[in-house]
Amino acid sequence: MARLDSRKRQPNAEGGRSVRRVVKLTVEQDLALQVMAQELDVSVPRLLVESTLAQSRGETAAERRELITALFLVQRSVSAVGNNLNQIARAANATGEIDVALGAIIEHLGGSMKSLDEAIASLSFKDVS
Repeated sequence: MARLDSRKRQPNAEGGRSVRRVVKLTVEQDLALQVMAQELDVSVPRLLVESTLAQSRGETAAERRELITALFLVQRSVSAVGNNLNQIARAANATGEIDVALGAIIEHLGGSMKSLDEAIASLSFKDVS
């Protein structure tokens, strides 16, 4: 799954991060964390922070990942519909005949895309500092 941002590390925090935690792991635990982090394309410290904070909000990392993936699929579908509507509008412009409902459909689609973008952004890992 593609990440929402381009960094493996956590976003920079204003004022830096002054608190440091040391966690001792078995070799097996460390390997498991490395595999999970690699699957999500994030660093192990970022994985630990984000998954822990997500659980404190009542969501698991898997649930969050599934929701983000579902939202991306919906966004892609709505975008495809938008492309089709653009083709219909182009044809209407060529013939000079415009379906009265076309404008409302395009406006509704734009609002839907904005809502999807906001929902995806609110789930983004960028919110975790």
